[in-house]
Amino acid sequence: MKNSHGPGERGFGRPGGWQQASVPDAGDAADWFAGRLPDTWFTGPADVQVDREEIVVLGELPPVDGGEAAAEGRISRFRETTRADRMRIADEAEARYGRKVAWGVKLDEKTFLFTHLAVPVMTRLRQPERKVLDTLVDAGVARSRADALKWTVRLAGQHSEQWLAELRDAMSKVEDLRAEGPKI
Repeated sequence: MKNSHGPGERGFGRPGGWQQASVPDAGDAADWFAGRLPDTWFTGPADVQVDREEIVVLGELPPVDGGEAAAEGRISRFRETTRADRMRIADEAEARYGRKVAWGVKLDEKTFLFTHLAVPVMTRLRQPERKVLDTLVDAGVARSRADALKWTVRLAGQHSEQWLAELRDAMSKVEDLRAEGPKI
């Protein structure tokens, strides 16, 4: 039986598919966090990254003398002394944006993420793709097919970041035009 949709109705498909259907817009999340976070937490504005499931808030801590142990101490102190406030802010943001909030800090060119999501992703692969994953597992590069898939996605992301950024920008422009609609 063929699916038919009346005027103004959409079936499954782009943009975003069914996964994004009820997720509130988080386009203003960076501004919201900039206004909500205490000025004393970070040396500059927090970097706020948003996807379908999670908002990650990364802030830079002031540099510390004393090597790796001192850095670990600074991060631990920040994490413990801000925990209650971070949880309260995360609750507000989760209610506003419908996404979990994760926190992290940057210190001495390193990034440390606190609790954050690892979201399972289902995919179907044909034999040639499975052979790629199995080769990585057999060679000891990855522990499992899932680990091999994660490794390849990270590698692809590292080597195509400029192209992905251009693609995201183009998709954003398409969404703006779609929201604007035709001039009738």
